[in-house]
Amino acid sequence: MLGGLLLLGGLGLLCGAGLAAASKIFYVYVDPKVEAVSEALPGANCGGCGYPGCGANAAAIVAGESSPSSCVAGGEELAQEIARILGVSVTAREPDLAKPGCTYGWDKADLKYLYDGIQDCRAAVLLNGGSKICPVGCLGLGTCVRACPFNALSMGEDNLPVVDLTRCTGCGTCERVCPKGIITLSSNTRRILHEYTTDECTAPCQRACPAGIDIPVYIRQIRDGEYLEAVRTIKRTNPFPAVCGRICVHPCEFECRRNLVDEPVAINHLKRFASDYERRSGERVHVPRAPETGHRIAVVGGGAEGLTAAYLINRLGHDAAVFESKDVLGGLLRIGLPENRLPRDVLDWEIDGILDAGIAAHTGERLGSDFTVSSLMAEGYEAVVIATGGWDTQLTERRPEAPLTPLPGVRLLIDLALRAQAGEPFQCGNRVMILGGGRAAIQMALTCKEQGTDEVYLVVRTTQENTHYPADLLNKAREQGVRFYHGSALTRMIGEGDRLTQAEITPNMDGAEGVSEPIMLQIDTIIVGAGRFPELIYVKQPSEGEPSTSASTAVKWETLFPYASPFAKEDIGIFRPGEVTSDYKAVVEAIGAGRRAASSLHHFLNAEQVIAPAHMIRQDTRVLSLDQLEPVSSAPRERMPERPPQELVNDPSAEIALGYSEEQARTEAGRCLQCGLICYRREASPGSR
Repeated sequence: MLGGLLLLGGLGLLCGAGLAAASKIFYVYVDPKVEAVSEALPGANCGGCGYPGCGANAAAIVAGESSPSSCVAGGEELAQEIARILGVSVTAREPDLAKPGCTYGWDKADLKYLYDGIQDCRAAVLLNGGSKICPVGCLGLGTCVRACPFNALSMGEDNLPVVDLTRCTGCGTCERVCPKGIITLSSNTRRILHEYTTDECTAPCQRACPAGIDIPVYIRQIRDGEYLEAVRTIKRTNPFPAVCGRICVHPCEFECRRNLVDEPVAINHLKRFASDYERRSGERVHVPRAPETGHRIAVVGGGAEGLTAAYLINRLGHDAAVFESKDVLGGLLRIGLPENRLPRDVLDWEIDGILDAGIAAHTGERLGSDFTVSSLMAEGYEAVVIATGGWDTQLTERRPEAPLTPLPGVRLLIDLALRAQAGEPFQCGNRVMILGGGRAAIQMALTCKEQGTDEVYLVVRTTQENTHYPADLLNKAREQGVRFYHGSALTRMIGEGDRLTQAEITPNMDGAEGVSEPIMLQIDTIIVGAGRFPELIYVKQPSEGEPSTSASTAVKWETLFPYASPFAKEDIGIFRPGEVTSDYKAVVEAIGAGRRAASSLHHFLNAEQVIAPAHMIRQDTRVLSLDQLEPVSSAPRERMPERPPQELVNDPSAEIALGYSEEQARTEAGRCLQCGLICYRREASPGSR
């Protein structure tokens, strides 16, 4: 008996020791925050959050990969409770919704691979690319439909998924299971920020539009009689549909695939029709605004670029105010176009609509004399967007008493050269950087040295071999101590108050070993060789966490350059090759620049990188396309009605083009082939609705 008890006691001790050791070895730490969040969640395990169960969502919330408000089964009180556990606050969030991104189902594809028994898109895509020759086409097997936990998706008659917006919660399940990225989450913010890339199905007209308008969508909406929705689609990237509908140079139409058959779709005339319909209806159409962020932004310049930037900044949830030197807004749109091409009541309607969105306008106030970048920041604006137009515009109002430096430390080379030619006095500065090559730049460098400037840096993008300076000027400049940076670009400016103090350049961009590390130079003046003030965004310099030892209370700032446009041949720095160096040749290009400024600033305010999206389609990007259409019947383009010549004699200011009728617009919209990357509408007869 005693022996048995001792044996059992020994086994108990042995098991206890083993369990104690196992607990040390196999111990799994449970984050108390994850446990607390998991207990707060309702335990529905519905998958609406996009994660496989509440436990997985709790872990994602604590890791910052999911929002405290991600639970669709809970309400605002649950989100607040989870935020309390995490020690954060909950702010309003713009809803995401599923958005199919393909135009045609598999039944209309040029080439199909049908696999008996394969009913899943993920499996089909592994077998020789799936059912379509198009690399981004929808496979149409409905995997996303079966995966949706809320029955918000169904397959339409055209073998493409259809979204029920009343049921969609934006959980992202469909996006995760689609092997080709056809269906994605989207929102008005994402559509404003969107740039076309090689990873998606795009039409030639979309790729050619400098403003990035989703042309096939708004034409389809016009065809279907959804005129106000067509206006909303346009305004996501262009708040001037009525103006562009009259004066745009419409590069989209030169790329329209109907050119392969007859004539391009009258894309611009259709834009005008939709915008005129809005004006006649008396109803203001706006892009829904994202939740308020509390950021205050100033935009300097009340032309097409500045007003576009302000409107889209506002739609992205930030407060925007426009500052214009003239007494009225509009810029070159108002002073550079005849009334019979752009009636002023049309321009006023567009501008009033932009202001109606909630944008403050300050007219008759000039940058450099009535206010400065630093004074705006001192008033509480977190960023200042510069959209003052090119030097061509400045020339028309140049006065000897006008300030030389409307931007801190920035001057135009051509302005200084004209002042020198006219015998007007000017000073270069003590430490000067000149941007741009050519004889005028090196001559200005010598002029600055003659004035006693301590340091002169000449920064050019071209290599030394490709910068064809006159030999005599080059030798003289070197003798005078001018320092050259070839193959280099200005990448940032830093200052305090109204003073420029530093400039960052990235040198040797053409070097065999890659781009060199940036160099910071002590600078008080930058002389710009291009014909325009640079398009900059001034932002308050982030605090380094240590109190300043300086007695100055001036705002410290730095510049942010908008990301590269589709026209740019390089991404680094300012005045990138391919981008404009003077006034835009078309209003749609200025509008595109305003949208990129708004987008760049939004990325910055959200602590995201301000760079062009990966694989963004540019002018020299090779994109899969086609050069033959069949079978597509010829259909005449609807002609724009014009005012009779006799009426123009009696009233020369009357608008010449009268606009499409509703019947003409829907007929013309029916000519659109609704192109994709390599697909286009075939069955419907041209002109059908």
